[in-house]
Amino acid sequence: MTLSASVSAATGKSPEAAVTSPGRPVPGLRDFYENPTVPVASGEARTLRQARMLADALGPVGPGRPAATVLDVGCGDGSAGATATRVLDGHRVVGIDWSQDALRRAAPRLSQVVRGELTGSGLPFASGSADAVLFSEVVEHLVDPDSALDELRRVLRPGGHLMLSTPNLGAWYNRALLLAGVQPVFSEVSLRRIHGRPGKEVVGHLRLYTARALREFVAASGFEVVTVAGAPFHGVPRPLRPLDRLACGLPSLASILLVHARKV
Repeated sequence: MTLSASVSAATGKSPEAAVTSPGRPVPGLRDFYENPTVPVASGEARTLRQARMLADALGPVGPGRPAATVLDVGCGDGSAGATATRVLDGHRVVGIDWSQDALRRAAPRLSQVVRGELTGSGLPFASGSADAVLFSEVVEHLVDPDSALDELRRVLRPGGHLMLSTPNLGAWYNRALLLAGVQPVFSEVSLRRIHGRPGKEVVGHLRLYTARALREFVAASGFEVVTVAGAPFHGVPRPLRPLDRLACGLPSLASILLVHARKV
């Protein structure tokens, strides 16, 4: 879920240097994402929809169609990559994250995990070496998403697939909440606690996108957007889940945005 080095490295200073007053260091973003209580997994419905989209894009392994290399960048606990592995029969899924805690949790689920980051020295893969990238609910955590997509584009071969998912600022319930003067779900004003919106978990969201903004952002980063789809959010109260699933039919209203794009 997170590739946490990106958020701290993009600030231009180490998290250890952050202070509220002289001599009083406070935890930085790296510390935040190494905290084992911070959620690093996403909902099963989103994960499965994204994996099936990628399976359709890659096709089955067979004569004249060798196994693809799929990088799960910001793999978190490996649950999304494990689901993709089951759906992408024969293809190779590699989990990548900066967080050592996340990699420890991902290792039992994936055949290979690698420590890497989107800034600094970049991902530990050659240019054009990957056939696809899973980027599952990472972009909303980044200070510099432009450089992140530049790095993903670098490691993808020409025509390679980017499968990006992120919460939708324009989700159907967020529109109602804003009209009522309530902070939208998924948005956060503090790394310490929730203020002014429903929910209890702080997960470190720094950016949020509408469907239109996400499409424009991905296209401006050198990708051709193939499709934008919607997925439900596991945190929606049970009585409202049928409505949340119904909203997936119109991605601009869905809880989660799923983008399939190709490197051009």
